[in-house]
Amino acid sequence: MAYIITEPCIGTCDTSCVEVCPVDCIHPSEGYDDTEGKMLYIDPDECIDCAACVPECPVDAIFEESEVPDEWQKYIQINADYFK
Repeated sequence: MAYIITEPCIGTCDTSCVEVCPVDCIHPSEGYDDTEGKMLYIDPDECIDCAACVPECPVDAIFEESEVPDEWQKYIQINADYFK
């Protein structure tokens, strides 16, 4: 089960999570520019569920898929669609 980046990342795009990911599965949206409110995505096929990214997120935007809060459930599909 992969980790999911949710709404609090939008406009923050702090890349601390990218720096600690041992498999480089966290990617910025195309045309990444943190001034434009873009966000980061976790490739579900590459994620090894290590959770190293979770404590690094300054806005608590990263959750295990089964623990994504109800108000951000749509980000599970948004994340999956990004990698199709």
